[in-house]
Amino acid sequence: MAERIVVKIGSSSLTSDEGGLNRSKLDFFASELSALKRAGYHVVLVTSGAVAAGFRAIGYASRPKQVHEKQASAAVGQAMLMQAYQESFGRDGYIAAQILLTRADFSNRRRIESALMTMEELLRQGAIPVINENDTVATEEIKFGDNDMLSSLVANLVKAKQLIILTDTDGLYTADPRFNQDARRIERVTQISEDLMQLAGGSGSSVGTGGMRSKLEAARIAMRGGVPAFVGRAAEPGDLALAVSGNGKGTYFDTSLGNLPVKKQWLGFHSMPLGRIIVDDGAELALRNGGKSLLPAGVRESEGDFHPGDVVEVLGLSGDTIGRGVVNYDSMQLKAVAGMSSDEVKRRIDVARIEVIHRDEWITLKA
Repeated sequence: MAERIVVKIGSSSLTSDEGGLNRSKLDFFASELSALKRAGYHVVLVTSGAVAAGFRAIGYASRPKQVHEKQASAAVGQAMLMQAYQESFGRDGYIAAQILLTRADFSNRRRIESALMTMEELLRQGAIPVINENDTVATEEIKFGDNDMLSSLVANLVKAKQLIILTDTDGLYTADPRFNQDARRIERVTQISEDLMQLAGGSGSSVGTGGMRSKLEAARIAMRGGVPAFVGRAAEPGDLALAVSGNGKGTYFDTSLGNLPVKKQWLGFHSMPLGRIIVDDGAELALRNGGKSLLPAGVRESEGDFHPGDVVEVLGLSGDTIGRGVVNYDSMQLKAVAGMSSDEVKRRIDVARIEVIHRDEWITLKA
């Protein structure tokens, strides 16, 4: 099977500062992606730009702030965006296929598995899936916020060889290179710590929404799913191929983890936890490093109203999230037996499984 590369391109890379598509920029990126196709890769494009492309065409003087105005702009701009991609890829003999997704699609296991099947078939047929958030229906409460996060979820879903997040800066720096001449680019990252997150600033463009912090969050999710990431720039012909080969103008985020099954992806990144369980240090160690199930003895306390089969979040004594899992107890049962031995639990209550969370229904989110 051909290796898969997921490439994310933001609004600022495709539009002018005033809004509207910049066709020369779009043609450049389409040419770079086509070159990857010719090199034998399966290419999946995650694109922004619908709102930025459409707001002037519909009559707004500047990028709108109201949700319904953004949705109207996206309804116009998405058609313009796909027409431009069809024309650009068509010159190289490739077909662009539109896929619009929302967070709700990822939250529903059947819907996201259906989306995956569609992508698989498109790749088999030689098309280039062009994925964007469905801005015409997504509300602010359920939006990805930017397509950086969307691109990492897609990369995990298709088990990509690499996620390439293109931006207008050549990677992550120790300080803002626009204001600090001593700033040094960080070439490779193996773990994204909170200290590293502090280096990320806000959005640098009037038409984009994703700053470097959101790109680090996306890289962290990709890495947890077994997909290495690259955040950087492609401004000259061949730059995208260099990024894929390991010689790009940016920062590489390496991972030694394997790809996650769709079920584990859903559990870790898309499910909606209905409660929280706080565990002691021994249980945290067993969950993180021992490949063990969570037993009642390791539970300190729980919060929320949940039932067997619900997803819950598990936290350590420090308050940091360790991971998520499918719980086998309801909230009242767990409160009654927290901290007890398995034998004592069996004498007090009747549960289908003694494990609070079985290791097969668990995903670690903290390294």
